[in-house]
Order: sequence, then structure tokens, then C-alpha cells
Amino acid sequence: MREAIGKPQYLAATLLILFLAQCSWLVNRNLHSGSLETREWYRLDRGARLRGGGPPRTALGLDVGDPFLQAGPVPPARIQENGGVDPDHSALWYLIPAVPLALWHAPLSSESLSSWGWLVRAPSMFFGVMLGASLWYVARRLYGNAGGFIALTLYCFAPGIIQTTAVWYVEPEIGAAWGAFGTIFTGIAVAHTLYAPREVVLWNWRRILLLGISIALAIGSQYSLVVLVLLALPLMLYLAPARRQAAITIWLAACTVGAIILFAAYGFQPAPFFEAAREAHWCEVTWRAFLFPGAFVRILSQLGTSSPALVLMLPAALIVYVIWKRARYFGNTAPLLIAGICFVLGWASPHYPGLGFQLVSFPFFFVFVAGVFADLLETRQRRVVLASLVGLLSAYALLNVARLLQVAAFR
Repeated sequence: MREAIGKPQYLAATLLILFLAQCSWLVNRNLHSGSLETREWYRLDRGARLRGGGPPRTALGLDVGDPFLQAGPVPPARIQENGGVDPDHSALWYLIPAVPLALWHAPLSSESLSSWGWLVRAPSMFFGVMLGASLWYVARRLYGNAGGFIALTLYCFAPGIIQTTAVWYVEPEIGAAWGAFGTIFTGIAVAHTLYAPREVVLWNWRRILLLGISIALAIGSQYSLVVLVLLALPLMLYLAPARRQAAITIWLAACTVGAIILFAAYGFQPAPFFEAAREAHWCEVTWRAFLFPGAFVRILSQLGTSSPALVLMLPAALIVYVIWKRARYFGNTAPLLIAGICFVLGWASPHYPGLGFQLVSFPFFFVFVAGVFADLLETRQRRVVLASLVGLLSAYALLNVARLLQVAAFR
């Protein structure tokens, strides 16, 4: 970071602290219940076995006197139907929450869940904060301070984002969202550097490494996100038509880095790595879902529940984008394109992978909406647009906090 830390950075940090506080509130309420869902026990059980290499009960340090723990958590139905191999996630997804437990040296029990449970949720909360920071950075670079704060406010008070970051009775998919966001926008950033008068492949090694980590996190958290990894290449080729060979080389190098990270999650053992790749559901879509209105209503309902403000701002942004030529440029079109593809894939995947695509689409929708409204703030109607934004986003934040308190009290 070459720019000095000033007021925009402090304001962004304040919003992220508020976001982290909301997530921490949910985590605290959840852990004080003294129990975890069966599927979370299964994730920890398998992650501990991958981490320790021994029997899962020993590796995880559970109290083996509990009959349930002696038998072991039952795998979800999708895994049982797939021959015991997870069709949606790699070993990396299981290792992420289990590795921090190495810091806990006492046996795991329900009495101490309020302590060691924070270690399990820490990676997801870290991903949530980093995705928010990345979203603000990208939106600010594209649209200025106004765009950055619109996108970040939408993110920090989105119930769906907070819920998955806190792992509040949902799967921890925020890592997949951060990986997908990083894959697309790091690829775009790399393409913009290809016109520099220097050896771009070697000079970009930091971005190649970052892109590789993003690819590993995205695919490792949800196999079907390989679609976005493939989409990153056309975007890079479009932005650097004169340096397409360098763009392909960088993309292949990043994919190699990502593959090595995923291979490392299996302890560099070829057999389980290739078995997981063979049994993975890389593109599980049901095109018949487009024939059922209920599927579309379901995804719209989940969109409204996850971010009420987005339901109001997205149609307005789409109308402006269509009728106003100034809003139709690459900085707005790219996030809209990626968000639209994720939305369609979520619609076509009525089962679990579709829920992941919906979550992944939110940061891109936030960027698109922020871009269009930042453009509107530069028109003669700036005061009207600004007043509308302040009122809507303030009500959005207050409504989410009120709902957060109600949900936590209910649980």
C-alpha cells in the first residue's frame, strides 16, 4: 500500500469493526448454547483426521466416553450418496476450521465449547473481515470513496453475510466467497499490469501467488466455483489483447499454485487427491429448474432475506445501467456479469451448490450497485441521490441490528 492511512481507511475500519461485532454476537450466543450441529461436528472430525493423520477421536481430542463421539458424527446425505467422498468440498475446507484447534490442548467438551469454539469460528470470521476489506478496496479503486463506502455498508449489514461468517446454523461458505472475489479481481488487476515495460511474468509473482491462493480457496471450498476460475481468463485476455500470451502464462501459473495448495491439503498423497477430484461434482446444474417458477421465487426470497437493501437498490441500478450510457463501462459491467452468472447458476442448482453461488454473487452485486450510484452522485441530482442513499443505508443498518438482536434472543 503506497497511499497513506487517512480518514477513508479509518471509516472503513470502523465499519469492519461493527461487522465483526455483529458476527461475534452471533458466535457468542451460539457457543453458549453448549452444542454444535452434527454437520459441524463432522467437519471438525474429518478435519482433525486430515490434520493429525490418526483416528479422528484421538486427533480431535474428544471425550471418548460419550457414546455419540465414540461412534463418530454421521456424514451428510450427499456424502453418503457419493460413496463417502464429499462431492462439493476438498480437504482444505475441512482443515480450515480444524487447524486452529491445535492451539487447544485440553479435551473438547460441551462445558468448554464457549472457549474452544472461538478457535473453530476464527477462520470464517477472518475471511469475512478480509472479504469486506477487499470489497472496499476494489470498489474504492473503481469508483472513489463514495463507491467504496456504499459497497462496504451493504456488505457489513447484510444478514446473509453475517450469518455465514458467524456460521450461524449454515455452512461456512464465506471463504468460498472471498476466494471467488479474489480470483476475479486479482485476475483483472494482473491484466492491467501487463502493459508495464518490464518482464511482467516474473514481476507479477506476488499477484500470481495471491491469485493462486484465491483459486485454491474458491475451488477448495466449493468445487463448482471452477466456473469463475475459467471466467477469469477471458477477462484477462479482454483487458490485455496485446499481451495474451503473458496473460495465459500468469493464469496457468496461478492455477498451478492453487493445485499445489489443494494437493498439500491431502498431505501430498496422490490417491485421495485424485479420488476427490474424480468424485467431485464440478458442475451440478439442473436446467429444468428454469421451468419451475418456484425456483425463481425461492432465490429471490433468499436474496431479499440476505440483503434487504440490495432488493431495492439492484433494480434501480439495473434500470440506470440500461438507460444511461455513461454507466455502461467495464468497471460496472464486469461485476454485473459475474454476479449474473452466479445468480443463474444458483437458480439452476436448487440443492446445496446453488446456495454457495448465491452467497458468492453478493459481493459482485454490491460492487455493481456501488458503481452505478457513485456515478449518479456525480450528476446534478447529487443531493437527492445522496439523501436517498443516507436514508436507505441508515435504515438498512438499524433494521439489521434490530433483527440481529431478535434472532439471537430467539435462539
